[in-house]
Parts: sequence; structure tokens; C-alpha cells
Amino acid sequence: MDAALKALAEPRRREILRLVWSRELPATDIADHFAEVTRSAISQHLSVLKEAALVSERRDGTRRLYRANADTMNELRTFLDDYWTSGLERLRDVAEADEARKRQKKGRH
Repeated sequence: MDAALKALAEPRRREILRLVWSRELPATDIADHFAEVTRSAISQHLSVLKEAALVSERRDGTRRLYRANADTMNELRTFLDDYWTSGLERLRDVAEADEARKRQKKGRH
């Protein structure tokens, strides 16, 4: 999970994931979307995404085709949903405890 989160910290990698979310694309088409970035840099970004299992790679002759890895993306979503939900629950518990303390304090005066 850490590798996936670190990979997603880079905006270009998130954009690459958007490009290959619902369709398989060759590396050259992906690179064409980033005029200001070298093909070598895009290749590095794809390697990071692949190592984090966020994209899968398929060879077709000399071409490399990339697509988002739905299984990993679902695991990541579940992790983030759980993390967010548990964080909100902790915040709620703290707020409720603080409110209870305030009521108790008012009741003493």
C-alpha cells in the first residue's frame, strides 16, 4: 500500500492513471499527452506505477501497453475509505467527549 500511495503523490502519475483507467494505451500515446516531459521521464513514471501494481503492462510485439490495475485500485480505495471513516469516527468521539465535559462543567456551576 505504501508504494501505491507514494506513486500517487506525483501529479503526472495520477494523470497517467486517468489516461489508462478505462482503456489500454501504448507508452508512446501516454507520452504524447505530456509535451513538456521527455519520453524517458514518462517511462520512469510508468515503471514506478508498475512496481506499485497500479498499472499492468502487456507486450504486443515491440509495443508496451498499459492499463490501470483495477484490483490494486480497489484495494487502495478500500484502504482510503477505511482510513477516512476511522478518522472521522475518532474526530466524532473527541468532539462528543469534549461536549460531555462541557455539560458536566456547566452542571457543577
